[in-house]
Amino acid sequence: MLTAEEIQMSAHQLSGTTGLSGTTGLSGPTGLSGTTALVTGASRGFGRSIAIALSQAGASVAGLGRDRDRLADLQAELGAGFTPVVADAADPVAAGQLIDLHRPRVLVLAAGASPLSRPLHQHTWPSFSRTWEVDVQQVFHWTREALLRPLPPGSVVVAFSSGAAVAGSPVSGGYAGAKATIRFISAYAAAESQRGALGIRFVSVLPQLTPATELGAAAVAAYAAREGLDVPAFLATRGPVLTPDQVGKAVLDLVCDPVLSHPSYLLSAAGLSELQ
Repeated sequence: MLTAEEIQMSAHQLSGTTGLSGTTGLSGPTGLSGTTALVTGASRGFGRSIAIALSQAGASVAGLGRDRDRLADLQAELGAGFTPVVADAADPVAAGQLIDLHRPRVLVLAAGASPLSRPLHQHTWPSFSRTWEVDVQQVFHWTREALLRPLPPGSVVVAFSSGAAVAGSPVSGGYAGAKATIRFISAYAAAESQRGALGIRFVSVLPQLTPATELGAAAVAAYAAREGLDVPAFLATRGPVLTPDQVGKAVLDLVCDPVLSHPSYLLSAAGLSELQ
């Protein structure tokens, strides 16, 4: 839960922007200028690259994470257009406070826990279910708040699932099931938005396994060891590596390009592809 001082500071740093992007819309010629975006998991990995991409496109970005120092470094890089928010993305009170405060036009749910990279029988229930308690909870809480508020018509909510939701992940405990549930939550929210004529677009993104993040590097090492390969040999069997910069660009495309209106996308180094 955020303190009153933290809420006031966040509001002050984002003053002068609104949750709306004016008359041009998210795909208009001014890009995201005047738009407020909120990104969870912004201190590292995909969340960090997404915050950078949105900020460089003109959005005022509130980036949420638990690592104060990494958020401060990102603020130093991006300047006044980035507001660091130190909070737990899975905290329902923080989700409600920040949605009420900022009413973001773009909401990207990229926070998540790093699963313990072990086969099934080497997990305990707490380690197996960790991604359910963090990844699924944060998507549920923020998605619920987006519908309850509701966010302004034309808003976009991007929830990060994983390619593991389709292919499975036998060395990551409950990770694959948790990520599949995130895709379902996003689809359910899209249906509720349509039923209520809210005009909020919900989309889930399923990125491929990549060593370019801390979470992905640990998973790649575990799979390489499972197959009796070193990491370079394992990666050679998988094709081009997805980079955080590519993820940031893909999310920017999803937010700004009205042609990309499918409810769920796989994301590889080759780009976005619709998931049936």
